[in-house]
Amino acid sequence: MQKYEYDAVVVGSGPNGLAAAITLQHAGLSVLLLEGKSTIGGGLRTAELNLQGFKYDVCSAIHPLAAGSPFFQSLPLQEHGLRYIYPPLAAAHPFDGGKVATLGKSVEETAQQFGQDEKAYRDLVQPLVRDWPAIAPDVLGPLPFPKHPFAMARFGLKALPSALHISKRFVTAEARGLWAGMAAHSIQPLSHLTTSAIGLVLMAAGHLRGWPVPKGGSQSIANALASYFTSLGGKIETNQYIQSLSQLPAAKAVLFDVTPRQLLKIAGNRLPGNYKNQLERYRHGMGVYKVDWALSEPIPFSTAACRQAGTIHLGNTLEEIAASEQATAQGKHPEKPFVLLAQQSLFDACRAPVGKHTAWAYCHVPNGSTKDMTKAIEQQVERFAPGFRDIIMAKSVKNTIELEAYNPNYIGGDINGGIIDLAQLYTRPTLSLSPYRTPVKGLYFCSSSTPPGGGVHGMCGYHAAKTALKDIFKLKPTIPLAAG
Repeated sequence: MQKYEYDAVVVGSGPNGLAAAITLQHAGLSVLLLEGKSTIGGGLRTAELNLQGFKYDVCSAIHPLAAGSPFFQSLPLQEHGLRYIYPPLAAAHPFDGGKVATLGKSVEETAQQFGQDEKAYRDLVQPLVRDWPAIAPDVLGPLPFPKHPFAMARFGLKALPSALHISKRFVTAEARGLWAGMAAHSIQPLSHLTTSAIGLVLMAAGHLRGWPVPKGGSQSIANALASYFTSLGGKIETNQYIQSLSQLPAAKAVLFDVTPRQLLKIAGNRLPGNYKNQLERYRHGMGVYKVDWALSEPIPFSTAACRQAGTIHLGNTLEEIAASEQATAQGKHPEKPFVLLAQQSLFDACRAPVGKHTAWAYCHVPNGSTKDMTKAIEQQVERFAPGFRDIIMAKSVKNTIELEAYNPNYIGGDINGGIIDLAQLYTRPTLSLSPYRTPVKGLYFCSSSTPPGGGVHGMCGYHAAKTALKDIFKLKPTIPLAAG
């Protein structure tokens, strides 16, 4: 009889790998978590990238899905050091000419700014805000028969159409622009089906729990998850970059927080040909180009609302954002790209020396692009914050290739673990009733290349671990999911 060193091994310590490890360990198993880098976290890392004392989130920065994750909410992460800071406004969207649209704490507060679009905004968002706590576990998981079918149907009827189709509900430039910025988080042309889904989820999350900044940086989320995991008896080993199954200790189950391309390299000789062919056809979306700045003072946005928001969407009108995303998907580099910017140090003083500030931003680029987009991004910031260039003390940049080198899950700079379009929304990485299983007994996917996809929420890892518990150990998860 084979002897096992561990019941389960999890490869990769991103939010999904950590979630999988916690779910398995909490169920009474012995679990080893392996991380290829010297520090845990995957996309949840914070570091000094240029000047001493300036701390930057290397990958993800603002965390509406983390704060509202049914899995993370079920864990005592505050007891393990996690604190969220909530800016007065979740997000702001400035326009040429000085107008601004904001995502406020309530549907009412946000809708009232839109004048003749007030009712349209309420009608679009209020039902989802009401339904979200009930449907979040189903939306953030594999395609199941929902526990609340009518609420899920209401969500689906709005989430399935393209963002451009939904935008026809609005007539004001402010409502249309705010909506476009939300939907552009889908990182694909706004004409694609399902691009409305991410916009709706982010707006609902903002109204229910805000878009918080983790105190001290995104690394704080990873550290709290790891602390809880080890408090349960779990073991973590860093500097263990896995390239072959032969490197792993004997275990009954192995869960991989990696993309299909990486699993093919690690376990391709064990996978059936048909399954390998499906993984090889898995598609990745646009990449991102990222800039981090050390600043001598806060960004001098022209509108006061922008100085009260943790996240800023820089893209002007819906038409301009849609054109930018469409061009990028066609392999072009727009002169005026849609830019997502976070200014965490306005609300978290430990991010920079006294009186100084940091800023974090990226734009979408073609997958695998090496073009320097620093000037284009800075021009977009300067457009809405005249004088911005004058306060830059230092900067660091990462193109898509450098992002992938930093985090191998970001294939070609794709931070979503694969494009989340209609063909890969729930059928990721393959068309399967259980997308977390591979055909090899005991081998599982637990990354953002499985449902529900990208974002810091841990739900991919939770559902993968739930599947492994059922298949291999005949157990159920012992962590009850909280409402969203």
